[in-house]
Amino acid sequence: MKVLIVDDEPLALSELRFLLDKQSNVDQVVEADGVTAAKQQLAKEAPDMMFLDIRLEDGNGMAFAKQLKERPDCPYIVFATAYDQYALDAFEAQAVDYVMKPFEQGQIDEAVNRVQKLLDRSARTPGGRQVSQQNANPRLSLSSDDRTFVVQKTAIYYIEAVKGKTKVVTDREIISSQALKKLYAQLDPGQFLQVHRSYIVNLNQVREVQPSFNQTYVLTLENGAKVPVSRSYVAAVKLALGINQ
Repeated sequence: MKVLIVDDEPLALSELRFLLDKQSNVDQVVEADGVTAAKQQLAKEAPDMMFLDIRLEDGNGMAFAKQLKERPDCPYIVFATAYDQYALDAFEAQAVDYVMKPFEQGQIDEAVNRVQKLLDRSARTPGGRQVSQQNANPRLSLSSDDRTFVVQKTAIYYIEAVKGKTKVVTDREIISSQALKKLYAQLDPGQFLQVHRSYIVNLNQVREVQPSFNQTYVLTLENGAKVPVSRSYVAAVKLALGINQ
């Protein structure tokens, strides 16, 4: 794959290039020292992946990324920054990953390998790159009051809409101000399914399906939680779980 690094710090550029040169999935690395140069490289090189700093001398990387996501040829974006307070904004900009400086080989390898998997999936999809970067991101950023929690999506059992907010249940409960619909758009449709107007479940955490009253069902999850399935979602649940209709 072809990778574009956008950073106005020469040391960060050389450090990241050094780490990328060790990656077997990377064929070419090009550089830009700001937003203007990045636009030129995007037009000329058509990179598959972009490591993007947020604070740049000639612009804001976050704003630049939000512009790019509207383009059909937008590369997969990984924010590479020294600041952790932009994590929520990064996920809203549909970034694949968010890596902190100073860089480590492991985190760079993880980001590159994730993008390679997305490229492989896109190659098998008619029409090209149609895999959502938000769906593919293994982490979910949750805003709660003045705090931001980041959870692994695989650790989620279910999400419930509660009084205008959402409750995200892992091995703990996080109350988020984000709407259920907004969180659902960031989840992998192959792993998560809405089963009720107020519930989304992780299909990989379903242990048992039990019939309930009036042609509804109840799901028992691996943590013992019970989640209702309303009538309008029953067919989709059975299909997703491989249950004979």
